[in-house]
Amino acid sequence: MRLIVLLLSLCLPPPAKAETVQLGDRHYEIMLPANPNGAPLILALHGGGGNPDRFATASGFGRAATRAGYAVVFPAGSGRRGDALLTWNGGYCCGYAARRNVDDLGFLESVIADAADRFGVDGDKVYLTGMSNGSIMAETFAARNPDRVRAVAGVSGTMNAAKTAVAGKVPALIIHGTADEIVPYDGGKGDSSLTRTNFASVASVVDAFLAPWGDGLTVTSATINQREDGTSVVVTETQKGGAVVLRLMTVEGGGHHWPGGIKARLTEGKTQEIDANTEILRFFAIYP
Repeated sequence: MRLIVLLLSLCLPPPAKAETVQLGDRHYEIMLPANPNGAPLILALHGGGGNPDRFATASGFGRAATRAGYAVVFPAGSGRRGDALLTWNGGYCCGYAARRNVDDLGFLESVIADAADRFGVDGDKVYLTGMSNGSIMAETFAARNPDRVRAVAGVSGTMNAAKTAVAGKVPALIIHGTADEIVPYDGGKGDSSLTRTNFASVASVVDAFLAPWGDGLTVTSATINQREDGTSVVVTETQKGGAVVLRLMTVEGGGHHWPGGIKARLTEGKTQEIDANTEILRFFAIYP
């Protein structure tokens, strides 16, 4: 049996390693699949106060996605202290990037173009995901660039739905906890948030991404509750013509967290019902 396992391991490609690419005064990290030529590209955006390396490590998303054949870019936000405390200008949040009105929409366009030119990945097959402030940025980019984005997945962050119209049809996955004290599920100011932002509600973001799809939508709901972890997940799925256009995964009792990821400081609200990496890749696979 051990010999079989050893032989199988020798047949598998080595784990993807991140390569850092300098792009002007900013940078990004990229992890490539075994065959990067023409590979679809995922932009994975860190949260406020984070950086690409910490997000890649805490989420484990890069390895999961490269095994599925995607190239994954972890771009760096901006800040005053080198690679620490980086943020994104998602319109109404957060920190340094929003105060300085940094053109992060333009920066992400440059990252996509550079990755396509440098590594041969497909810049026309782009997906976005992000955590917290990174989710806000991912949703905002998708809303403004529907023709560039195959699908978007936001975790624990809500774009400014009141001022950001979704300009076209973009399939969206939203994962958010009802006990989130940083970006509240129902909107408003978070009790534990480091910003005074009056965040949009999850419901308003759902409505914004559904608006371009028009009439004829059907909605189903199911609950996942298989672990004794104090949480459950309500999966609300909206379809049009038999195709999923929006999937909302409400983590009842869930905190500000990437499900399945590492967050040592969080003692409650860590759901074991779902794994964000699995759910995001499963959703993106609907739109190859």
